[in-house]
Amino acid sequence: MSASSAVPETGTPARTSAAPPPSPSPSSPPQASARLTGRETAVLLVLCGAIFLEGIDVAMLNVALPSIRADLGMDTGSLSWVLSAYVLGYGGFMLLGGRTADLLGRRRMFLFWLTVFVLFSGLGGLAGAPWVLILARFATGLAAAFMTPAGLAIITTAFAEGPRRNRALLLYAGTAAAGFSLGLVAGGLLATISWRWVFFAPVLLAGALLLTALPLLPRDQVPARRPGERFDLAGAATVTGAALLLVHTVVRIGEPGAAGWTLAELAGGLALLAAFAAVERRSAAPLVRLGLLRSGPLLRANLGALLFAGSFFGFQFTVTLYLQDLRGWTPLQTGLALLAVGVDAVLAPTLTPRLVERFGLVRVILGGFCLATVSYALFLPVGPHWSYPMMFPTMILAGLAFALAYGPLTIAATDGVAKEEQGLAGGLLNTAFQFGAALGLSAVTAVHLAATGAGRSGLDAFRVALVVPVAAVALGAVVTALGVRRDRTPA
Repeated sequence: MSASSAVPETGTPARTSAAPPPSPSPSSPPQASARLTGRETAVLLVLCGAIFLEGIDVAMLNVALPSIRADLGMDTGSLSWVLSAYVLGYGGFMLLGGRTADLLGRRRMFLFWLTVFVLFSGLGGLAGAPWVLILARFATGLAAAFMTPAGLAIITTAFAEGPRRNRALLLYAGTAAAGFSLGLVAGGLLATISWRWVFFAPVLLAGALLLTALPLLPRDQVPARRPGERFDLAGAATVTGAALLLVHTVVRIGEPGAAGWTLAELAGGLALLAAFAAVERRSAAPLVRLGLLRSGPLLRANLGALLFAGSFFGFQFTVTLYLQDLRGWTPLQTGLALLAVGVDAVLAPTLTPRLVERFGLVRVILGGFCLATVSYALFLPVGPHWSYPMMFPTMILAGLAFALAYGPLTIAATDGVAKEEQGLAGGLLNTAFQFGAALGLSAVTAVHLAATGAGRSGLDAFRVALVVPVAAVALGAVVTALGVRRDRTPA
């Protein structure tokens, strides 16, 4: 899991023993400097713009939901599908999207699905009926599922492994966090004009990115197929079906009267997952090389990403309900309260690279998990009249934790993976983040509903729900700590 290990020429993950990394060959690019060239900076800005777009798209919609419900006459169940449809498209197709980028070309997939994103985000803004909006959100999530791992793979293949790639990935991660944080504020402002601008604004940004990306993004060589080799359709169908069922199972957790269907979907998802593993073992050209999943560092990074995303989104959702439902704050006030978390956008590309160089990836990730645990725990005794200065330590520590954990987790999940599998590695990571977010949201909702049903007051129910993100991030710290002794000492 070292940030300085060399990329292997074969498809096997890099080893993480304590031996020093091999010296670069004379033909290898220099690794000492993290300074980027002008063209590299321009390419990185385009890709950061795409992940920023994805962040603000999700965040702006969250604060615009009440306006959408009032204008389209949606009930609460239909409104929840505006969020769930995006999660299904994103989480269900992410793994397929990552591998498709490897097989069909990362640049090609990025540009095509960015175009799809533009079209269906515009359709969402024009929607006059709930079903049109739900369809548009599913298609937008589907586009993000193919676009995001392709963009991440362009970074991990265009920048040499080491300080240059680390700096690029940390800037990329900081931009994603900034998009979400600023999106909360922008969504509150745009929703005061019309909720439709929450969809039209991303169209304008995505259109500008598309025009800029065409001449800038490097062309990649599509791997040649052996005679008679075919795309692994059986593997694609089973893994996508399994992901859709499992994500939908998570989304439905806690819904009244849905226990039977939820268990059936869970069983179906697990059965398809087992079928996928059987298909991949026998396939001559598997969609996912199962040997990649035997890498301990990669598994720890993805499990850590799942727990970190679940804890953060569960915490953010609970705090949003506390501020708006219990305290009566407006969406704009809530967005401004959470804006401090966006300090990650400043710290990720400045402070985090120095810490990674000094202490190593795993120790920095562990520090992020520990800070997040403290941050969420500080909010557990929240009172009915807490002032913002009493909340601020939680917000700023959460932002610092994001800076320490999110970017380094991205590096750890792609470090030492062969070039031809970088899209797959990115797909695995983003699937973990998305599945974790869905699981965190569903878990805190289920606990909150159970506490309310047990007769607890509104504030007490929020406090009980807050235990979920604290427990999840603490578990993530334990998982990460298992890899500390295997992490290489930085050079």
